[in-house]
Amino acid sequence: MILTVTLNTALDLTYAVPALVPHTSHRVGDVAERPGGKGVNVARVLSALGHDAVVTGFAGGATGAVLRDLLGALPDGPADALVPVAGNTRRTIAVVDRSTGDTTQLNEPGPHIGADEWAAFLRTYGELLPAADAVALCGSLPPGVHVGAYADLIRLARACGVPALLDTGGEPLRRGIAARPDLVKPNADELAQLTGAREPLRATHDARRRGARSVVTSLGPDGLLAVTPDGIWRAAPPSAVRGNPTGAGDSVVAGLLSALAEGLGWQDRLTRAVALSTATVLAPAAGEFDRAAYEDLLARVTVEQHAAAA
Repeated sequence: MILTVTLNTALDLTYAVPALVPHTSHRVGDVAERPGGKGVNVARVLSALGHDAVVTGFAGGATGAVLRDLLGALPDGPADALVPVAGNTRRTIAVVDRSTGDTTQLNEPGPHIGADEWAAFLRTYGELLPAADAVALCGSLPPGVHVGAYADLIRLARACGVPALLDTGGEPLRRGIAARPDLVKPNADELAQLTGAREPLRATHDARRRGARSVVTSLGPDGLLAVTPDGIWRAAPPSAVRGNPTGAGDSVVAGLLSALAEGLGWQDRLTRAVALSTATVLAPAAGEFDRAAYEDLLARVTVEQHAAAA
């Protein structure tokens, strides 16, 4: 079983419009409503790949009830171990401009989490960890959760011998990476904010020196850069694609974790992660991927190994 933690779950709404024009009204052509938040998206992709996945974190209010109903209605979807809270789960809105393929994202902050609610989550997390093959800690922290929360969860996972992947940004990333997670997956902006360096290889090395065993950096349409104990790797899709990039980074996490659980090496992990990420851009909503595109891309992703990591 792979456990995913989404402390700031969301009801994801995707609106498609012919063209996004500021200061005007828009008629929405298509609306997609999905259970979301980064770890939820990861778990949905893992389930689609045939892995047992469990989602934990917080859900509350009317929006949280809709999220849980949608999650439960997914055929062969992840198991729901979300902790109820008094506040209302946030919504995220992605507006897809069909004329350009660009996406504009609007994210609400999330409900305030009280001390009793955090304690209830820690109990649930502690009960789930012993059965997990790996844990993914994903996304932003909701109001009320202390900035070192991910560092605490990484230490608990390490105490149980469970590999932990961290996918967040800002101060939670800075604190979390010092707790020595097995893998960190920042994007280029998060990495630059953490290290102060814009050159990807230098910044990825710097992030690894801060405590992570391995660092896989998302470079957008240019693919992935990985600095690991087994070497330095670059993986890229055969070409850039247009579509909705929401959830592409979550599919990277799902690809890395699923391949890890299957005992695959770094070349296969990165191949799967890039293929899934690219196929997700081609899908209509986060947490989904174009299956045919994914299977086609597996044979066309390029992965190059460079000198061994220090």
